[in-house]
Amino acid sequence: QVQLVESGGGLVQAGGSLRLSCAASRSIFSFNSLGWYRQAPGDPRDMVATITSGGTNYADSVKGRFTISRDSAKNTVYLQMNSLKPEDTAVYYCSVGGPGFYWGQGTQVTVSS
Repeated sequence: QVQLVESGGGLVQAGGSLRLSCAASRSIFSFNSLGWYRQAPGDPRDMVATITSGGTNYADSVKGRFTISRDSAKNTVYLQMNSLKPEDTAVYYCSVGGPGFYWGQGTQVTVSS
């Protein structure tokens, strides 16, 4: 049982940066997967970045531009997004898993060209 609240989304111009935050209602130490996913209207929800016991993983489309991190003391997961492109426009969702799987409600990121 955990609730997730995303924040930090908004409208930026191409080349700009945003930092998304995901605040969890309980400790995130016990979860074996932390991640960010994104979804545009009519498209599937795609993995953007994850943290697991094996380390961090990124979608090829964001590698080198996005960084996922966590602050366990604050029960928060972050996604730093740099060099944003219009194709990054989507609703971004935070997730935690193991045991079970949970999602936040999402935060809109819009990148103008």
